[in-house]
Amino acid sequence: MVVISRTGSIYCTRTETTRSKVGNNAPFGTRHKFDTSHVKKTCVGFSSLSSDSARKIQITQKRIFTGVGSKRGHTLIVAASPPTEDAVVMAEPLTKKDLVDYLASGCKPKEKWRIGTEHEKFGFEFGSLRPMKYEQIADLLNGISERFDWDKVMEGDYIIGLKQGKQSISLEPGGQFELSGAPLETLHQTCAEVNSHLYQVKAVAEEMGIGFLGIGFQPKWGLKDIPIMPKGRYEIMRNYMPQVGSLGLDMMFRTCTVQVNLDFSSEADMIRKFRAGLALQPIATALFANSPFTEGKPNGLLSMRSHIWTDTDKNRTGMLPFVFDDSFSFEQYVDYALDVPMYFAYRKGKYVNCTGMTFRDFMEGKLPCIPGELPTLNDWENHLTTIFPEVRLKRYLEMRGADGGPWRRLCALPAFWVGLLYDEVSLQNVLDMTADWTSEERQMLRDKVPKYGLKTPFRDGLLKHVAEDVLKFSKDGLERRGFKETGFLNAVAEVVSTGVTPAEKLLDLYHGKWGQSVDPVYEELLY
Repeated sequence: MVVISRTGSIYCTRTETTRSKVGNNAPFGTRHKFDTSHVKKTCVGFSSLSSDSARKIQITQKRIFTGVGSKRGHTLIVAASPPTEDAVVMAEPLTKKDLVDYLASGCKPKEKWRIGTEHEKFGFEFGSLRPMKYEQIADLLNGISERFDWDKVMEGDYIIGLKQGKQSISLEPGGQFELSGAPLETLHQTCAEVNSHLYQVKAVAEEMGIGFLGIGFQPKWGLKDIPIMPKGRYEIMRNYMPQVGSLGLDMMFRTCTVQVNLDFSSEADMIRKFRAGLALQPIATALFANSPFTEGKPNGLLSMRSHIWTDTDKNRTGMLPFVFDDSFSFEQYVDYALDVPMYFAYRKGKYVNCTGMTFRDFMEGKLPCIPGELPTLNDWENHLTTIFPEVRLKRYLEMRGADGGPWRRLCALPAFWVGLLYDEVSLQNVLDMTADWTSEERQMLRDKVPKYGLKTPFRDGLLKHVAEDVLKFSKDGLERRGFKETGFLNAVAEVVSTGVTPAEKLLDLYHGKWGQSVDPVYEELLY
């Protein structure tokens, strides 16, 4: 039973069902909001939502999940990951202002800023090195749930994830195993969370003969070798991707990333962080470049994962030049998102294919797939998760430019961005440094870094020289935070000082002691 009451300007929810699954590719739920704890009252944080928008939400007494949570033994089983579209029923049609207010409701004071880290990894069978099949993944998820008290997330009869507190484990389209971490205050907490997760996963996986590889692109196997996960939204995406780009299926099935989600205090603060994040995203791509192999051979790139996004779907990816316009605002991002083609709507427990249609059409009741129906805020949040620029705005900002890597680099990525964006002096230094970069220069870096890394020419030098300044800004920002977090940057400090990316080290091994075989990478980058 969902009840939403208003106390001042904060909306609070109470639910008798269990927690929802969150994840980078989940259609609902993010790191910082809408975590409905089991029989607990939690503030959703719509403090910035206008009273006009708030009045449009009329609550009905319906369950938030597509099925009923139940206990089997000592493990709680929750229904499919997305909440039903009926959890909130709009008394009046949504307006664009409602969508803008929704993004603005993410604003929070600095003392409430948190760090949300996500990382993906490839599971494989010891011996054959083949990707995990879904049946093995199901056994792994069940084992982690039973041994470490995680709640199971189901879609129909399939287990598709786990939930524990504000952490979740989810499956990407090709079975990539993702931890979506809780929003945490310090990088020490982030690294402790990573270590705990890896311990739990390995404890169960090793008994099954399964290992996990930290790399940005599947190094050995082709698309035909990758298992397909039984999640409804992925079927829609799989059919749509070849229509809009040549590499979308590779993105879905053969890439892994690590990213960090960070807060902002106001629209002005969001704009400054968005611009800094976009300008420096190619540097993050270079520092974490870790995907030089395709189907057993060098692919000519240092970050195949990053290159793939250049021909996945130009309508929903890229460097978003309009973010640097003087007029940029929450509203302008909403205008952009309204015209990004949809993937789906979620109705009556099923994903409805709405590919090629826009949310703007949805606002006018003009979707042929669900004729006459109007969207809810749930639909809007679903849609925002299907947009994939280098930095993504939801009710926080997602830094999306880094390849997946081994555990020692999983804490370095959030450290890099926290030092730059959560310290006012460092953030201003970045903005001053990048203020005269042109749109063409930013795009050039985005295009060339996947191949050349820190050796990418930039103005009178190399990107390495810019990265040296940026790393110092980050380190200084972490020092001013006062949590003794600078040690987490050691993994990237070596990359900056030498100019040699992780991918180039792998290539040296491939051409040297590995004897031109990629198989040893499964041991080199084993978690």
